[in-house]
Amino acid sequence: MDLKIETRQVDGVTILGCRGRIVFGEESGSLRDAVTPLLSSTHQILLDLSGVNHVDSGGLATLVSLNSSARAAGAEMKLVGVGTRLHDVLQTTRLDRLFQVYDDEQQALAAFKEVNTKRSAS
Repeated sequence: MDLKIETRQVDGVTILGCRGRIVFGEESGSLRDAVTPLLSSTHQILLDLSGVNHVDSGGLATLVSLNSSARAAGAEMKLVGVGTRLHDVLQTTRLDRLFQVYDDEQQALAAFKEVNTKRSAS
């Protein structure tokens, strides 16, 4: 199954809803192609992985790379809808320290809003 990505905006946050697999090859490439151009126009990206049924090592490497690219561009990338298997992989590899993972979209949006409030107060 190919990776399908739907993009929408909520409160200034760009949300990419992913459905399918994030694996080495076309799928990872399409995710990279969807996120990379956004880094010049948005500083808040939320990847909704609730529709993702499989992530292989190449897909995981793509997520790490995109997170690094986001940080380098001064953007913040958060994850939501991480399934049990991916959550376990993130913990085992200690990548859970790299990614900000939230249980649901509302929690992630609130975290973005909190960061914006702190920046405004500074």
